[in-house]
Amino acid sequence: MAKEGAHMAEETEFMIDKNVGREKENVESTSDAKEMRAVILAGFGGLNKLRVTKKPMPELQEGEVKIRVKACGLNFLDLMVRQGTIDNPPKPPLVPGFEVSGIVESVAENTAGFEIGDRVIAFVNYNAWAEVVCTPVDFVYKMPDEMTFSEAAAFSLNFVAAYMMLFEVANLREGMSVLVHSAGGAVGQAVAQLCSTVPNVTVFGIASSSKHAAIRDSVTHLFDRNVDFMQEIKKISPDGVDIVLDSLCGENTGKGLSLLRPLGTYILYGASNMVTGETKSFFSFAKSWWQVEKVNPIKLYEESKIMAGFSLLNILFKHGKCSLVKSVMDKLLCLYAQKKIRPVVDSLWALEEVKEAMQRIHDRVNIGKLILDVEKTPTPLMANDSTETSEAGEEEEEPEGDNDSKERMPFIH
Repeated sequence: MAKEGAHMAEETEFMIDKNVGREKENVESTSDAKEMRAVILAGFGGLNKLRVTKKPMPELQEGEVKIRVKACGLNFLDLMVRQGTIDNPPKPPLVPGFEVSGIVESVAENTAGFEIGDRVIAFVNYNAWAEVVCTPVDFVYKMPDEMTFSEAAAFSLNFVAAYMMLFEVANLREGMSVLVHSAGGAVGQAVAQLCSTVPNVTVFGIASSSKHAAIRDSVTHLFDRNVDFMQEIKKISPDGVDIVLDSLCGENTGKGLSLLRPLGTYILYGASNMVTGETKSFFSFAKSWWQVEKVNPIKLYEESKIMAGFSLLNILFKHGKCSLVKSVMDKLLCLYAQKKIRPVVDSLWALEEVKEAMQRIHDRVNIGKLILDVEKTPTPLMANDSTETSEAGEEEEEPEGDNDSKERMPFIH
């Protein structure tokens, strides 16, 4: 049989070379290209700096996992990256994004824990908004079977950040009270769900009035961000709150500190008030910074209050606390399996719709998480693309009063 097989192989070898040699060349040339679609940020600035293009696939390095991406998370932080308002961003052109879900495509040698075909969640130090990513195995976690890819992409960054702020930094316990700004956003909704896992926790949520109907049941008390919420909270809880989670900064810093009870914890985890227009504004930055109450350590001492900051990405990529984050992820996945928490997905967008998706975040109208669905077909524009560019690469002037008719409609999850 072995000889017969060898004879047949010799007999067919000539036929393969003769008849499908050209086809084989085409396949090799395609595989040699190894290109993928990715969102490229060409430079810091407005929406016109973003485009989808082909680029070489990343090469697997030692200790890494290669993932075929199904969905990517989109955060307000990504908007700040685009504008260049974060500290020490990498030099563009770059691929934005920090979290993905997908399927393991290959694993580096001597890298244990994952196999080809595993469904995973992963953190990425940039380069997430692409069809394929490579990331160290320490940043990769297996998805529950019942979790969808869009849920997974909405899970990692927001729930890990919310959990660590509540339980690792502020030591949330039974009977405490929590004030959370941007209660309708992805982190805000994660905070509300996690607080519900602890008995008798009171959650004060601040959000735009347009979101109240959708999120009212997720918090104990809900207030409009444009009213004097401090007085309203003091009517309900005269001695203040135990934990303040502030993603805004600016004037809200002083308000948050003044609402803290003794031994209370104020945590700053964002600075979205510094973003006003489409591009970076030094005036907005200066105004927000000027409004921050200059904290006096002696006053903190006298009032027995705690002030803290939190950045999950720095904890992961700068301080290397991978084992701590993994333990948190394990706890969160247990809560998900028990149906105690579930990520809120606002809408799904194709890679080609990243500008419209980012504008939705900028307008602060999302409830929960925006997701870039790598396999989604772009929704046709209702009119000409509102982000068309001139030959010089700048955005064209738009006819006045025609903006509303030029938006893509997102796929609402």
